[in-house]
Amino acid sequence: MSEQLLLSLISGISIAGSAAYLGTLMLSRKMAVIAGPLGHLALPGAALAIVYGFSISLGAFPFVVLGIIVIWLLEIRTKLAMEALTAIVFATGVATAFLFLPIDKAEAALVGDISRVGVHETVASLILGSIVVATTRRSYSRIMLINIHEDVARSEGVNVKLYNLVYLSAIAIVVALGVDLVGGLMTAALVAIPAAAARNVSRTLSQFGTAAGLFGVISSTLGIIVSAMTQLPAGPLVILTSAVIFLVTVPLAKA
Repeated sequence: MSEQLLLSLISGISIAGSAAYLGTLMLSRKMAVIAGPLGHLALPGAALAIVYGFSISLGAFPFVVLGIIVIWLLEIRTKLAMEALTAIVFATGVATAFLFLPIDKAEAALVGDISRVGVHETVASLILGSIVVATTRRSYSRIMLINIHEDVARSEGVNVKLYNLVYLSAIAIVVALGVDLVGGLMTAALVAIPAAAARNVSRTLSQFGTAAGLFGVISSTLGIIVSAMTQLPAGPLVILTSAVIFLVTVPLAKA
């Protein structure tokens, strides 16, 4: 196994595993599709990274974080649904990106290119992915309660604004990292499909989170290995592998 393939696998597993685990919360709140608009929001940063030759995830991260903060503040101020605010912010990001994204270099920003990830990016993916998993696990029950009913969560003493910020920050991290693996177009699938497959085979919350993370790891591993063998882009292969896993689990879903 080459060093580059090993780096790609470690980075891809960290990204996909943490994204899938977080996806179980997003699916419960019917927010999994929000990762897609936030991935589009990363495109201006990805464009800058391509133009100036630095890491796509590094370029994407400040734009996603800025978008998350704007969404969080607007939700508090306007009381509009988070989905609606995300759509407004992501449209602004896409419009900005296509003002200066070089079309001949757009593939890496749109569908990802994990095959070129370096040591520093791999270490960052491993650390940030671990932080997302640890933070999500620690906050899981409170965020799940907020997802079910915010008023009940408040009555139980949960700081809804704080945990919404924690939740959105975790989403920002996995979206920024996910741009390297699957690009800005497919980040929603990175969080949604493994979580949906896990729901088909799980009977408890613990099983749900574990299965989602496992499916994310399997899909990223197989996608990256097939990419190395065929020279096809890894991002679409990771998503297609994840979709196959979902289809396999459909017969196991509860009626």
